[in-house]
Amino acid sequence: MLSGIVIIDFSNYLPGPFATLRLAEMGAEVIKIEPLSGDPSRSTGPQKDGKGLVFLANNRGKKSITINLKENEGRELALRLIAGADVVLESFRPGVMEKLGLGYEKVRALKPDIIYCSISGYGQQGDMSKLGSHDLNYMALSGVLSQFKDENGRPVHPSITMADYVGGMAANERILAGLVSRSLNGKSSYHSISITEAMASMLGNHLLVEKETGEANGISVLNGSIISYVIYETLDGRYVSLAALEPKFWRNFCFGVNREEWIEAHFSKTIEDNPVYFEVKKLFKSRSFQEWVDFSIKVDCCLTPVLEVGELRTFPYFLEKKTVAYDGQVKMHSDFEMFTIAPPPYKGEHTDSVLKKFLGVSDEEISMWKKRGII
Repeated sequence: MLSGIVIIDFSNYLPGPFATLRLAEMGAEVIKIEPLSGDPSRSTGPQKDGKGLVFLANNRGKKSITINLKENEGRELALRLIAGADVVLESFRPGVMEKLGLGYEKVRALKPDIIYCSISGYGQQGDMSKLGSHDLNYMALSGVLSQFKDENGRPVHPSITMADYVGGMAANERILAGLVSRSLNGKSSYHSISITEAMASMLGNHLLVEKETGEANGISVLNGSIISYVIYETLDGRYVSLAALEPKFWRNFCFGVNREEWIEAHFSKTIEDNPVYFEVKKLFKSRSFQEWVDFSIKVDCCLTPVLEVGELRTFPYFLEKKTVAYDGQVKMHSDFEMFTIAPPPYKGEHTDSVLKKFLGVSDEEISMWKKRGII
């Protein structure tokens, strides 16, 4: 769908690379500009054969070129590449690209129809914009972290960097909107993505509910307070999610377990002095996890297992969709052909070919720049 669209990606770590990964899988040509030392995610965190797993997970289908942006010649090379591109994505702290001479105004003067996207924790303007920050900060400040608490009201530390992914998807959305707008008016556009604001935008229901009712945990029937929409423990200490919110699904569940007398208790509370809740919990703990998985396929009642990460590779749904590849790569769109996309690139793997293709430079020039530490 995006064949012919060229994206120059200056981002590192996760939010930006996740955004351009999704675009690459839709056919865009993503040229990843890395420092001579490489994207830091290549060498941080868990590794496979000396390669960072975070890098491997978020950079397939891209071309890697190394450029020393600290040198004038490196910056000039970057600008020459941008001149032939459709999109620029960057995730430096606010002001860094301007200092490098690669900010939006400079780029727009060179390429009047460029789509330029900046991802940061707190946006490009404001008192907090230049503060250091990470996913946990965005989760906390946005209010989203407050929605994950244990039975004592203590926020649960997430084991997934959800804000980074949401920020990447927000950037992806704005880039696509910019491309559509350009097709209509031929003009450039600038897009500032605040990861914190992207996360806060998910709390629209919660904020309105809290304002009107004082309830801070969103729509009450969806927050685990009723017996038909909650997580239950199984015989073997695993968990399943029951989301039988509509009457037909709750009836299907009740009939499926031969407990028609529970139908009237559809919206009763998950409190210990509710006898039906006590009985439902007891029933779930009387059968194994696999028994409930089998039940969930046979009975249409919005029941699904709480899968562990490693189980995605072998669970029938994901096998059918071919979502997870043999090497653990996770497909973005199940309706696309399975991984015709190239594997994650080696650092600087495409430096020579990109410079030749887009800038028409000679082998002698490339050799000279390498000797001088420009590329």
